[in-house]
Amino acid sequence: MYDYIIKYSNRKTVSLQISEDGELIVKAPYKFSQKKIEKLINEYSGWIDKNLKKHQELQANKVELSDADIVLLKDIANNVLPAKTEYFAKLMGVEFGSVKITSAQKRFGSCSGKNNICYSYILMLYPEKAIDYVVIHELSHTVHHNHSKQFYDMISEYMPDYKNAEKLLKGKQKIPYRE
Repeated sequence: MYDYIIKYSNRKTVSLQISEDGELIVKAPYKFSQKKIEKLINEYSGWIDKNLKKHQELQANKVELSDADIVLLKDIANNVLPAKTEYFAKLMGVEFGSVKITSAQKRFGSCSGKNNICYSYILMLYPEKAIDYVVIHELSHTVHHNHSKQFYDMISEYMPDYKNAEKLLKGKQKIPYRE
């Protein structure tokens, strides 16, 4: 059996999640019994094992950065990412608003409804192919504000092997961008 934390609230459904600390959290309605929770955990043991393993792998591959490392990565990102965005935007025939470098830890990039694009400086820890994929991905959102088939078709047009680039972003080994 697993150690877990129960968070009761005025909800109608039950959910399981793995916290950033690697703890199993059960979110349940007030009337959901301990017995039902244990049955649910038993039923979803495969999901729990898979996600606990994924969390452990992420923790094992986490890179500790000094303040100086962060300053350097942000500087590189500010030099590289706007230029890459401009290059791919012209290639793809799309327009975007602005480019901003953030300290986001959980997402590499985002595109707002006004087509402003944000990238995390963390992206600079990955191979250039992965960086190019994120740029193309976010620029594709300027046309398709979703993850539809058309969206992925557009990405595929400019990076036919984009699935390999996605794998690099999920990969274990980070290889810093080299100018």
